[in-house]
Amino acid sequence: MKMPVRPMTSRERMLTALGRGVPDRVPATVHQWQAYHLKHFLGGRSDLEAFRYFGLDAAISVFDANQGLTTPEWQVESRRYPLEDGNPQNNGGSFRLEYTITTPEGVLTQLDEGNEQTTWTAQELIKRPEDMQLVKKYLPVPRLDHAIVRARKQALGDSGILRGFVFGEQGGPWQQACCLYGTERMIYATFDNPAWVHELLRALTDKKLQYIEQSLAGAPFDLIETGGGAASSTVISPKIFKNFCLPYDRQLHNALHSVGHKVVYHTCGGMMAILDLIVQNGCDASETLSPAAVGGDAVPVEIKRRIGDKVCLIGGLDQINILTGGTPDEVRGEVLRLFETFGPGGGYMMCVSDHFFEAPLENLCAYAEAARECVY
Repeated sequence: MKMPVRPMTSRERMLTALGRGVPDRVPATVHQWQAYHLKHFLGGRSDLEAFRYFGLDAAISVFDANQGLTTPEWQVESRRYPLEDGNPQNNGGSFRLEYTITTPEGVLTQLDEGNEQTTWTAQELIKRPEDMQLVKKYLPVPRLDHAIVRARKQALGDSGILRGFVFGEQGGPWQQACCLYGTERMIYATFDNPAWVHELLRALTDKKLQYIEQSLAGAPFDLIETGGGAASSTVISPKIFKNFCLPYDRQLHNALHSVGHKVVYHTCGGMMAILDLIVQNGCDASETLSPAAVGGDAVPVEIKRRIGDKVCLIGGLDQINILTGGTPDEVRGEVLRLFETFGPGGGYMMCVSDHFFEAPLENLCAYAEAARECVY
């Protein structure tokens, strides 16, 4: 008598896909559940509670476990005040965040703005090329509080995987440099002052390598995210990617592998022109497979053919026009289409391509239900 096969747990399912294996069904998750959606659509549930509510496979990201972001040589002061109808007491409306960072050799400032959904940088920290020296010399390398990470891992259990980051505004050195100096100015600098760009990237990479050695070794993460949208091929050319991203990303990924972590490389824009370079950087998985309708250029059949046997593929679901703006039937149809294209042979984790804020609950239910039918 043949014994029935036990269904995989979400954790088993996701780890199997990350290892480019074939799980019992396609894992289905979302990329970083947003506080706005949790508050306004899900009654203030936590991200883990939201995953369990819909029966999705959880991918929980840890953002708040770094200690030592302020030091005697990098003293951070911040001031928040409302703009227009903003109310900082309830985190609603529009607001401004002013940062003043005092170092032994000078002062740096940064201006962020935001609303209830998200925050963006209005004035970068590095305003003049010479400001880079202060960042290079004094930007602290934080320490990860492993107790916080272990507690999140215990609460997660078999419901999914725990994701972490290499410290900084973005995981990749190029992407963090764009946050510090501005993407457009970084692109110009690769032509006008490439030595300066490499000096900044080398400094950020060294700090990230130190963080990996000191903090990520032994940390109970299942997946570490690197990269970021500023390296997408809809932002920079393959030549810039090859010269200013690839060598530094590869060092980070080698270091992460040396302490036992799998790596997912995040490009939330175009990726078709850099598919082979993404593989060359040594990552274990590539996300977000964003379609043109949300600013990417993903061609699923081509992605699967060219790199589907080399890295795990994560993403693909249009979070704006399908998950938020579509009908439940349209969501279901897209889930089945993605599975038929990316799913064969395993090594695929279905995921919403990026952040969403107002997706209807019935569409999220349709997403989860359709994914559960995508059985191998």
